[in-house]
Amino acid sequence: MLAKHPILARLLVVVMTGCVLLAVPRLSAANPTPDNRPYVKYYVVAAQFQGQPENLTDIAWRLLGSGERSDEIYHLNTGRVQPDGLRLTDPGVLTAGWYLVLPWDAAGEGVKYGQLPPAPAPTRTARPGGTTKPGGTPKPSGSPSPTASPTKGSPGPGATGGTQKCTAAAGSSSRSDWAQLRMAADSAWTLTRGNGVKIAVVDTGVDASLQQLSGRVAVGADVTVGNGRGDTDCVGSGTAMAGIIAADSSVDGSPVGIAPDATILPVRMVGSGAARAADAATAIEVAVSAGASVVALGSHVDLAAPAVAASLTTALNHDVLVVAGAPTKPAPLPSPGTGAAGGALLLTGGVGPADQFADEYLEGTVEVVAPGVDVASLGTGGRVTGRTGTGLAVAFVAGQAALIRAAEPDLTAAKVKERILSTADPLGGQDPHPAFGAGMINLAASVAGALDNKGPVSTGQERRGSGAAIIVLLGLALVCGVGVVFGLRMRRRRFAG
Repeated sequence: MLAKHPILARLLVVVMTGCVLLAVPRLSAANPTPDNRPYVKYYVVAAQFQGQPENLTDIAWRLLGSGERSDEIYHLNTGRVQPDGLRLTDPGVLTAGWYLVLPWDAAGEGVKYGQLPPAPAPTRTARPGGTTKPGGTPKPSGSPSPTASPTKGSPGPGATGGTQKCTAAAGSSSRSDWAQLRMAADSAWTLTRGNGVKIAVVDTGVDASLQQLSGRVAVGADVTVGNGRGDTDCVGSGTAMAGIIAADSSVDGSPVGIAPDATILPVRMVGSGAARAADAATAIEVAVSAGASVVALGSHVDLAAPAVAASLTTALNHDVLVVAGAPTKPAPLPSPGTGAAGGALLLTGGVGPADQFADEYLEGTVEVVAPGVDVASLGTGGRVTGRTGTGLAVAFVAGQAALIRAAEPDLTAAKVKERILSTADPLGGQDPHPAFGAGMINLAASVAGALDNKGPVSTGQERRGSGAAIIVLLGLALVCGVGVVFGLRMRRRRFAG
């Protein structure tokens, strides 16, 4: 039959060939994944320079004209995952092959301009040591600096803080995982794990020797002595906060943190003695100057102290989210910062599994709540204990802020606070509630908005192009369908004949 209609036969062949060639949908090509990595000046660390191991001070001298600007290089790079999966946490230790982002005015041999390679998945190995000779650390100034190298005789990570007299950590041997189960942090990890976000923990220091925190605790600072490091803790409350924020799953049975890929900057403002308002105020300023985008204030910080209020005002003039416990006594809370760099203060209350409060907060001061009663977290020596305190709730909220800031780095601190409040689960039948504020934090909901921002924002022209492509494909499908039907009918007639 087809032999009698050569034109129709050729048309059928053309149509069927086009159907085969265009059967695979091509709409995905209209929306390529954007490359959002910024263009920066950077330097690749060499194994040696002029026969000596590389260090930040020498690099700053060569490329910036001043060894004291090594602090700037450190702050631009601390916490970022390097090609070998490790991070810069100690200014005195560099590894060959690392990429160091440089200030805009860097110039000289080895300075490159372009996009850094995508960061690999972070490893769970310990902080590098011995691969390069520590040396050339930033010159310590008269004020406490989280990047200052340890002084002679100062303790390394895991030590008891030199002359500090350790006391027994508060906490019970019994534990309950209700807080981690209720937070369900893993539901947010498909989008973000806090990578690249630096969280300052202003409390008793953090025990960086614990396996669960290995490689993700910076040297930090100890403002109680002026030039010490903050990566040790003999009291335990700072370590408990850090565990809630960033502990990993390297130890079976140990609770995992909210943002396990974030970096902790420990700033010790109290040891085994009484906390001083002046030290707390200094610690807040050190945390902000060190580049922390989230600052978690432990329970030792007195918001009612004038010195603390003044430091908070300074912090809020930067794009920093300060998470603090809701006050239990009247406190002169500072106003949010102004302008594009305005920060935010988020007052948090701690609650238990039955929504009972961890402390007697002033009515109307709690903006959001998080677990703070019978919470499992790390203690000194890595022992998991059950603890109660507002600082634990602060840690949960700080970890949530890290997830949001990692998923959407363009959000200001004020917008991060707004996201936390707007996605909280209301408690007490009111929203907001006079006692519970916006309610219990919801990690998954707070980062769900980032899913819509992962792809490119299509313009009107792109949408019209996509629509035209859809019309063409639908038309082609119709032609293919007609061609198939026509072919079948011709085949039946041929066999019938």
